[in-house]
Amino acid sequence: MNGIPLDPRVNAFRPDLADASLQALVKADRYVEPVPRQCVRGVLPLLAEPKPDSRRVSEIRYGEFLKVVEERKDGFAWVQNCSDSYVGYIRTAGALSEEIASLSNRIVVLHSFVFAEPDIKAAVLDRLTLGSYVRIAGETGEFMELASGGYVIARHVAPTGDSLMPDYTFTAGRLLGVPYLWGGRTPLGIDCSGLIQLVLDMAGVEAPRDSDCQREAYGRPLPAPWRDVAWRRGDLVFLEPRHVGIMANHDHIVHANGYTMQVSSEPLAEVVARGYEIVAMGRP
Repeated sequence: MNGIPLDPRVNAFRPDLADASLQALVKADRYVEPVPRQCVRGVLPLLAEPKPDSRRVSEIRYGEFLKVVEERKDGFAWVQNCSDSYVGYIRTAGALSEEIASLSNRIVVLHSFVFAEPDIKAAVLDRLTLGSYVRIAGETGEFMELASGGYVIARHVAPTGDSLMPDYTFTAGRLLGVPYLWGGRTPLGIDCSGLIQLVLDMAGVEAPRDSDCQREAYGRPLPAPWRDVAWRRGDLVFLEPRHVGIMANHDHIVHANGYTMQVSSEPLAEVVARGYEIVAMGRP
C-alpha cells in the first residue's frame, strides 16, 4: 500500500471488499474483478447503503455502463457508474442487462416515453431522460425501435456525438423549473452539481459528479471581489457551503438549489445575501 488516500465516492473499496484494480492502493479482506452490466431502466437511484430507504447519492441513466463489484442476496448490488466513477448501491430487479449494447444514440429532449408499440396511444414502458444512451434496432414511421424493446419518437434521438448541445448555458436554461433533488442528475429531479454535469456532458465535456470535484477541475481564484468581477455568460460559479451554478449573463445565475427547490435563474447578489460565499469561478 502506498498510503495515498482514495476518495470512496469514486473508488470501490470497503474494509471487507474492493475492486481488484485497487489492490496496490487499499487494504481489504477480499478483492474481486467487477462484472460489466448496462442499465436498462430510465433512472436508477444510486444509494448510500443497501436499504430501500437509504439516502440517494447519485443516479444512473438508461444505457450507462456499470461495474458490479458485489451482487447481494438481498436484491441489492454494490456498483460503480462507468460514466463518472460514482460508487453506491442499487436495487437490481429488472435494472441491469448482461448484454452490453453499443452507445449509438442519445436522447436529446428532456423526457421521452418508451412505448410498447409504435403508437403514441400504446402502453408506456418507461421514460427516458436527456442524455440517456439507446441502441436503435430499426425505424417505423416517426418511431425508432430500441434494441432493448419498445419505441421512442425518432426526433427525440440523435447519433452519439462529442457535442450534441454545445451551448451548455442554453441547455441549463431548458432545465429551468426542474425540481431540486439531492443526488439527482436528470430532468426528473436534479441537484446543483448534477445540473452542471448534465449540461457539460451534452456539450461533450466530461465533468465530475460533485461540486467540490468540479471546482478542483475547473475552478480558479476570483481576480477581484465578486461584485467587481466581469461575469460572462457560461462562467461557472463555485460557492460555500458547497454549491455551484452557471452565469446566465453578467448578474444572474442558473442553479439547482434547495431554496427555491428547483432549477432557477436569480440575481447572484440574492444568492450571496442568503449566506453563500463565492470562492471560485471557472470555465470548462
